[in-house]
Amino acid sequence: MKVFDRPGFPNPARIRIVLAEKGIDPQIEFISVDLIAAEHKQTEFLKKNPSGVLPVLQLDDGTYIAECTAITEYLDTLDGTPTLTGATPRDKAAIHMMQRRAESKLLDAVGNFFHHATPGLGPDLQAYKSPEWAGREEWGRRQRDKAIAGMRYFDGLLHSQRFVAGEAFSMADITVFAGLMFGDAAGIVVPDSHTALSAWRAAVAERPSVKNRSGQTFVADDLRRMGF
Repeated sequence: MKVFDRPGFPNPARIRIVLAEKGIDPQIEFISVDLIAAEHKQTEFLKKNPSGVLPVLQLDDGTYIAECTAITEYLDTLDGTPTLTGATPRDKAAIHMMQRRAESKLLDAVGNFFHHATPGLGPDLQAYKSPEWAGREEWGRRQRDKAIAGMRYFDGLLHSQRFVAGEAFSMADITVFAGLMFGDAAGIVVPDSHTALSAWRAAVAERPSVKNRSGQTFVADDLRRMGF
């Protein structure tokens, strides 16, 4: 199998953590896509994923699977023992509910702030992300506030349970972790008062699938190209 991604960015990081959790990352050929140059918006890549987003999983039969939730579902069930997406109907429902909240309340909000209220990924990609319209930056700042509210929500949740969707680590945790990673790069930090969220994050960072992996932080070369 092949994964088309860019090490260090939030959605690619989600799938790299999944692969490590399942112990199948050695089976994957990683193909780097130049996000800064908008390679994923060009015709050749759009043949793989018409949505023009990363990552994309290519199966051995040539099938392309995009969207992190779909890729995670596929990888998690390959061995017949799902651990990240739920083994029972109740667990599946809870994990998918929290997965969606992790995206809408945090990861997507950070992304919108990053692309609309900051220089984002530079001029080559900005044309695809930030159309010129009045109030764009103000809207982006509101997305920052939404992301901070999302942090407050997950902090409250984690005061009473070990992980985002309950007592087991799941893809919802991976998504929240990626959202916080993206927040760091965008300048949206976890407030000091969010002790449960910070403790959870520190614990997740120590998991073997996350610790010392390039998917945990933005790579230095890309940060420099982005002007950070």
